[in-house]
Amino acid sequence: MRTSIATVSLSGSLTEKLTAASRAGFDGVEIFENDLLASPLSPEEIRSRCADLGLTIDLYQPMRDIEAVPPDEFARNLRRARHKFEVMRRLGADTVLVCSSVHPLAVDDDALAAYHLRQLAELAQDFGIRVAYEALAWGRHVNTYAHAWRIVEAADHPALGTCLDSFHILSRGSGPKGIEDIPGEKIFFLQLADAPLLAMDVLQWSRHYRCFPGQGGFDVADLVCRVLHTGYKGPLSLEVFNDVFRQAEAGPTAVDAHRSLIVLQETVGLATPPAPVVPTGVAFAELVTPDAAPISALLGALGFTRTARHRSKPVDLWQQGEARVLVNTAGAARRDGTGLAAIGLESPDPAAAARRAEALLAPVLPRRRALEDAPLDAVAAPDGTELFFCATDRPELPNWRADFADVGPEAGTAGVHRIDHLALTQPWHHYDEATLFHRSVLGLNAQESVDVADPYGLMRSRAVTNADGSVRIALSVGAAPTDDTVHAQHIALATDDVVAVARRFRAAGGRLLPIPANYYDDLAARYEFADGELETYRELGILYDRDTYGEFRHCYTVTVGRVFFELVQRDGYRGYGAPNAPVRLAAQHLAH
Repeated sequence: MRTSIATVSLSGSLTEKLTAASRAGFDGVEIFENDLLASPLSPEEIRSRCADLGLTIDLYQPMRDIEAVPPDEFARNLRRARHKFEVMRRLGADTVLVCSSVHPLAVDDDALAAYHLRQLAELAQDFGIRVAYEALAWGRHVNTYAHAWRIVEAADHPALGTCLDSFHILSRGSGPKGIEDIPGEKIFFLQLADAPLLAMDVLQWSRHYRCFPGQGGFDVADLVCRVLHTGYKGPLSLEVFNDVFRQAEAGPTAVDAHRSLIVLQETVGLATPPAPVVPTGVAFAELVTPDAAPISALLGALGFTRTARHRSKPVDLWQQGEARVLVNTAGAARRDGTGLAAIGLESPDPAAAARRAEALLAPVLPRRRALEDAPLDAVAAPDGTELFFCATDRPELPNWRADFADVGPEAGTAGVHRIDHLALTQPWHHYDEATLFHRSVLGLNAQESVDVADPYGLMRSRAVTNADGSVRIALSVGAAPTDDTVHAQHIALATDDVVAVARRFRAAGGRLLPIPANYYDDLAARYEFADGELETYRELGILYDRDTYGEFRHCYTVTVGRVFFELVQRDGYRGYGAPNAPVRLAAQHLAH
């Protein structure tokens, strides 16, 4: 099905928006009037630019406060409309969006509204233009799609139809079932947006918090299915007002937008991209550093052994149990030191996983490798982290481990078994994109988003996991766009005895993050512990939490560069210690 996007959904000049939409794979655009008015290009030049980019102009929008107004006001509206229709003819746009009136003089008179819209449609028809009437959720008298359709039906003009907007419908809690009663040929346009479920003024909700389908809490797919059942043949078009998108770079936002429509079409049966290949485990975490000594010392204190070195690159493999960490000193590293650059994900079918990623606009990254190196495919997550699709020690598939020559003893265990989860701090404008990416490209399940108090604001976090929890990735966004002092990436290591591992780590010279005494005073008030248990936690900086499934004990190393480690003991517990995060964040600010 054809796809389109409103230029208001992207940042930048009109030409930047058009270029981004074209490169992302959209078929058409809605031209937002403000973008046209601010452009130095004439309507003819914009039309030509769109044609060169392979874009159609599917809608011109919006025209406001047209119907059910006093006669002199309506006469001015028709004069205004005539001018806009002339501009549209120069643009090559054949459909105009007319929003239900919010004019203070508008009256609650459906017959008058139908009469005015019929006159407008009569004028539009002279220009070869169709009028798509849309009910704004905050319209003065018309604020539901059913009401708008009744007026369109009463007006009974071939150049007048309705525009359905998922936000305006779903934000009011209107049931979409009635959509199926509208003839498909009278649905002139379909605009799509998702949104988080918020309790706030619907106008502010609409203007600031819309997001792409699959990133919010609305059942956009159900609405689209009902529209398709009518026989609607127009495009699926995105109209998203969002403060973050308006400030983010247009290119990545457009890719995120088009990916959302690919997934939506897959959900409703309009497209069949390669099926998701859900990862089954974490093969490795790769750290890039300009100086291996500090991170090597930290890994050694945690009980890791340097077991192998890459045959053609300066990359060391450190291992303990099934937990593997690569330390890479090749190429340019961040000036602030060690960072988490890549994650190896165990995949049942790495080639199929790569095909899925390609189909969802996450192309396989070009890599330099020696002829004898295993041909591993990797894609980039929205935050730049490289995700490798791996098959460790499976003879029938390329094995990344074969690229490494043994240099030390086999990995033992000092209590760590595997990587429990990875926490990736997202750029402030990529949080929703990251959730959609990990859900759609990797097939992971997204848990509820939580807000965590940071000393300098609120931090949002959301985990994505596979069914059995063998892959857990916590996605978070910092308290402020410029705050990168604390919100480093981290690797959580699973153990059955966090106290023993923490003691061994400290005895080996490792430094654990100190936790304030006030935290433990509060813990004593909230829970009962065995004799000496709380004192042990206080001594080692171990934090504690419970949920309905079990208990959670965890502690943190100090940060090296932009990476720290977490030791976790989860006895049935399914969360990530969110209640303790404010204490941890405050302690890291003090330690920084």
